[in-house]
This record gives sequence, structure tokens and C-alpha cells, in this order.
Amino acid sequence: MELNYGRGTVSFSIKDERINKILKANEKDGLKDPHSAAAKAVKEPTAGPPLLDLLNEKQPEDIVIIVNDVTRPTPYSVMLPPILDTIEEAGIAKEKVTFIVATGVHDRHTDQQNIEIFGEEVHNNYKFIHHDCDGELVDMGDLSSGNNFKVNKKVYEADFVITTGVILPHYFAGFSGGRKSILPGVAGRETIENNHSWMVKLMGNLPPQKENPVSLEMIEAAEKIGVDFIINVVTNSSREIVKITAGDLIEAWYEGIEVSAEMYHVDLEEKADLAIVSSGGFPRDINVYQSQKALDHADHGTKKGGTIIWAAECSEGLGEKTFERWMEEAEKPEDNEKRIKEKFVIGGHKAFAISKVVKDKEVILISELSREETEKMFIKKMPELQDAVDYVEDKYNGEYSCIILPQGSLTVPKVKAD
Repeated sequence: MELNYGRGTVSFSIKDERINKILKANEKDGLKDPHSAAAKAVKEPTAGPPLLDLLNEKQPEDIVIIVNDVTRPTPYSVMLPPILDTIEEAGIAKEKVTFIVATGVHDRHTDQQNIEIFGEEVHNNYKFIHHDCDGELVDMGDLSSGNNFKVNKKVYEADFVITTGVILPHYFAGFSGGRKSILPGVAGRETIENNHSWMVKLMGNLPPQKENPVSLEMIEAAEKIGVDFIINVVTNSSREIVKITAGDLIEAWYEGIEVSAEMYHVDLEEKADLAIVSSGGFPRDINVYQSQKALDHADHGTKKGGTIIWAAECSEGLGEKTFERWMEEAEKPEDNEKRIKEKFVIGGHKAFAISKVVKDKEVILISELSREETEKMFIKKMPELQDAVDYVEDKYNGEYSCIILPQGSLTVPKVKAD
């Protein structure tokens, strides 16, 4: 079998009788004409008035369009044209439109990355601002949870806010997209950290989406800003658009979730001794920080005391300085669990997420990381995927059950016994 790895693949062989299930997404075909579907979604949204009607009613002088950063592959060549065409149709000049890249706590793009993501025409004709979670923020007071909500000043001052996104499973928020454009996308660092601190209690035992406290707080923040219009997509593993939802922040997003869950929540009868998981290749395995979601999903389907073989190229290393420092300073996985409970810190949350898995399971990583970098995460490094499979064969004397997750960052095992 071949698994995606960086921009290429890695392969391995395993006896058929060892495999309980290959957990692939319940793929839906991409739309035959996504451009027409996007145009229709803007004119006939899932919920709420058409974008043109809203623009004509408000006649905004300052429009902000919030877009994803490079870590969230989003088909902007399809999504942006009908939005920009509608703004032009409403007689609003390009100079009144600003793109805000929702970096959250991530680094800003280079100009070249911006061009690759949004296209040269959009990059050259519109103003782009990268959100800085430690930069110019406005304090909008406390959310009902008590979390103080600080947000990007430009977003706060805009008189019309459009958000864009892709709806995929998320390991503690339930799903991406929708409200995440605001929190964490353009929120302050402390606001993001307080929101994400819920993961310590939620990981491995997520409540239903409409009861998830992380998500509910994100929704409240987005409503406080006053998002006027959203356009979100659901994509299959080939990144083809299978569904476009638009209009009302909440209703459009929840409709997209239903489609995403049908594709990416995969039933599993029982947990296995071994999980072989790929983070899905570039850019999902660009570094450990991004690749970790696949490890968490594999963890859901693996017995306590079991083994996970994880293929993630990680060409850009660990991917975040705080995460790297926490892994460097920890002497055992429990150190990171204790530390995150004392004070939640972005970056440290990834160290906690990995430590939570390696505490109970043996994890073997196939990557470009050095042995020293790998072992600092309490993970075993092996040079080839086949070496790891052969190691497990010996470890269990040929008596083990296995699940395989070729799209590990996307597919979430739903174990019936749970």
C-alpha cells in the first residue's frame, strides 16, 4: 500500500489478515461546475439575504474579507470571484476592500505564498493585512464564559465583514470553518489561549457539536463582531468542492458540517492493536505542529498500550517555537500534561496533545526529523515505513489487529463501543 508523504508517497506491505479496516473518507464527488455553484451560493445563499442585497442596503465604506492562511488549503480561485464580482456590481471600489489573513497565532505569508493561494490578480489589486495576535487589537469585553475577547482592530472597525473557510473535522473544536475565522482567526493571543484551554478537558471525549464549549465561545465571538456574510466549502480528499454553503454565519456553517461529517466521521467496530496513519501529505504534513491532528485521530482507534506508526514528512521541522521548547524541556510525557494544566499556552497545547498519546501508546514516526528531534517527543524514529511494520510484526509475534488511516488528518474513527 502507498501513503501520501510530503509531495510524494511511501509504501509498505502487510498481511491482509492483520487488517481490521482501512478507514477512508466516504468520498463524495466534486461538483461538476464549482464556479457556477459558488456564484449561485452568493446569489441564493443557504440562509439569509443575497450578498448583493446586503451590500446595497448597507452601502459599506470599509469591507473586510477574512481568508485562511497557508495551513488551511482553501479553493480561493473558486470562492473569491463571485464575492468580488458582487462587490463591484454594488458599485463599491476595490480601495474599500481589505483582505485580512486569519493567521491566528501562525506566521504571516510571504508575497509568493499569497500569490499561490489567492492568485496574482487578487494579490496585486487588493490590500492584504496579516493578522497579528499580539498587534493592534480592540477589547470587546468579556464573553459569557468570562474569556476576555480582543480582536483585530481593522476587523472591529469594518462596517461589513465577510468570512471564508473550509469545513473539516477538528480535533477539539469539532469542525473548522464558520466562526473560526474570528476566533481564533483574528483574535488576540490571550483570547485564543483561553478558548483553546478547553481542549485539556475535551480531547478524546468531544461533546456533540452544538454543545461543544470551544465552538460555542467561537460562535459568540463571531456574533459579537457581527459577521455579515460567510461562504464556506466542504472538500473531498482530492480538494474538490463537494458542497458550498453561504449566507448566515450559523445556519450555513451547520449545514456544511452535516456534509463534512458524512464524509469524514468513519465508523469502527472496535479499537485495534496497531494504527498505521499518514497525515495526508503536503501541506498537512509540512511540520509536526500541523501533522499532529492525524496522530490524534489514530489514537481514537488504537487500544491503550497499542502502537501507532505515523508517516509525516515534516520538512519544516516541529513548526512552532513554544511547542519545540516544551518538548525540549520535558523529561517525560507527564511533564507536559502537568504544565498545560498549570497554565495553558498556545504551542504548549500541541506538546500536551502529543504527550497524551505517547504516554499510553508506542508511537513510531517516519519523517525527515532527526533521531534526536523525534526522541525529544518520546517517539521512536525509523527510517522506512516497512521497517516499522516489520518491527510491529516481531513485537506482537504476528498476532495483532491493524487499522490504516491513509487520510489521517481528515478521517475521524467513531468507535461503536464508545
